[in-house]
Amino acid sequence: MSLVTLLPFIVLIGAMFLMTRSAKKKQQQAADMRNHMQPGSGVRTIGGMYATVKEVSDDTVLLDAGPGVELLFAKNAIGAVLSDDEYNRIVHGVEHDLKSDVVPDDASSLTETDESAADAAAASDDKPVDLGKKDEAEETSDDAPAAEAKTDDEPKKTDGESDAK
Repeated sequence: MSLVTLLPFIVLIGAMFLMTRSAKKKQQQAADMRNHMQPGSGVRTIGGMYATVKEVSDDTVLLDAGPGVELLFAKNAIGAVLSDDEYNRIVHGVEHDLKSDVVPDDASSLTETDESAADAAAASDDKPVDLGKKDEAEETSDDAPAAEAKTDDEPKKTDGESDAK
């Protein structure tokens, strides 16, 4: 046999090896995640239920799903172990304070004194500029006499009519 006839088989075997290798790597990561669960950590089951780990044994996990509700799950039924911030955000609705994480775009805000910041805030609190389009009703109310004179001089047009002759 020549190398050309063996090449498709070699490529096929190589692709199968790479696919099984990545699947085994994902399974190993999931097993490591489940083995590192500790009591008190928040988890999400594969069914989508959020709970807190109460006890961990070899093959099972005792979860606290609420006051007086304890559930026994297989370790394989744990879909994800969540960080404390993520668990509190999802279950309790506690949002992380994002304003403390904001980084300014330029260094000028870092060098401003309180007085200059207050002056800048007072200057920006002037009447806001409206850049939106006005409705036709608002325009006619502002120019009511001019609009009445215009309607008397010209006949009203309907759709499809034009002044061209």
